[in-house]
Amino acid sequence: MNRKLVGFLFILLVLFVSALNYSDTIQRPFIYILDNIKIHYSNSIEYLENSIDKHFEQAKKIEILEEKLEKFEKNYLIIKQLANEVKDIFNENNSKLKSDPRVELVRTISYEKFGNMNRVWLEFNEFNSSKIYGLIYQDVVAGIVVSKQNKPLALLNKDIKSSYAVYIGDKKAPGIAHGNNAKNIIVTFIPMWFNINVGDEVVTSGLDNIFFKGLKVGRVLSISSSQGYQNAVVKPYFKANELNYFHIITKVR
Repeated sequence: MNRKLVGFLFILLVLFVSALNYSDTIQRPFIYILDNIKIHYSNSIEYLENSIDKHFEQAKKIEILEEKLEKFEKNYLIIKQLANEVKDIFNENNSKLKSDPRVELVRTISYEKFGNMNRVWLEFNEFNSSKIYGLIYQDVVAGIVVSKQNKPLALLNKDIKSSYAVYIGDKKAPGIAHGNNAKNIIVTFIPMWFNINVGDEVVTSGLDNIFFKGLKVGRVLSISSSQGYQNAVVKPYFKANELNYFHIITKVR
């Protein structure tokens, strides 16, 4: 009986294997099941690999951010210490000089007009329509803020009415930076006796009471002379790609 049963099962196995090899009707459900198993397996492996990559990526980003935070904290402590020392010097010498700079984060609302990307309305709660404010994006100059219809309007660097005082190069040649609605900005009224060069860095002078001294503006591309002064074409550092948030200088000193 056992031999007959084994023989019978063997014949069934041979027939089953033959059917799998030669019959589409029988093959199709088995192939469908196997394909599903492969897909689920591949998806599971891919998900696991992505999860592992994401974990290590996040860990790396956290490490980088922690390093930056530590650096910023150190710089903050150094600046605070220097500020305290300067304050002590003022107090010891009975100086009446005071310094209380202030900066506020503001949000953009919209362009003033479609087609003009150099002017944007700002959401600025403590706006004083009688003042002109300095506008900063990250650590570079972005333009100025003026009043229009008693609302804060940002005139970005390339706007023809955006104007502020600057220094050029190591010799601190003074000039006035303004836009020309083109790709770059212009610095005019640079005295002829200052030697300026292509590649010189342009920074704010702080003499206009709009910006702090030393904020980065751009680099000199070319130099020309006109009516007893030098003019410089400057490639600005600020690029108007993301206009979501800016910092406004509400008080210089």
